[in-house]
Amino acid sequence: MQPPADGRPGAGRGEQPPPVGELIKQATEQVSALVRQEIRLAVAELKGRHAGRGAVLLGAAGLGALYGAAALLAAVIAALALFMPAWTAALIAAVVLLAVAAVLGLTGRRQVTHAMPPLPEQAIDSTRQDVTEMKERARR
Repeated sequence: MQPPADGRPGAGRGEQPPPVGELIKQATEQVSALVRQEIRLAVAELKGRHAGRGAVLLGAAGLGALYGAAALLAAVIAALALFMPAWTAALIAAVVLLAVAAVLGLTGRRQVTHAMPPLPEQAIDSTRQDVTEMKERARR
């Protein structure tokens, strides 16, 4: 029996599968591309609306608390300096500002806790599907 004209064994019987090294190289490239895509998906998913809204509300709460503390300080100073009804106005302003800050803070905290823990559910599901498909292909 003679080998085919091109010198490759089995060339006349159809294409041979690529060598194992080539298959491993292709699999490595595909897995690394898949991992990069999953990471991009997870990062995009983590940038949720709740976290952004919560951060803004927490910032507003901090600003409200700052103004409330300043008004409270003005009320204490006015009360100590004058012992007159002017301090009640400053005290009322401080209580109102601190109440607003408390409401904003609680609302912001609720928004942030809705966003935490940050689980990229779509990325996790996609990764599970990829792993299942890879296992099925490995069994064939």
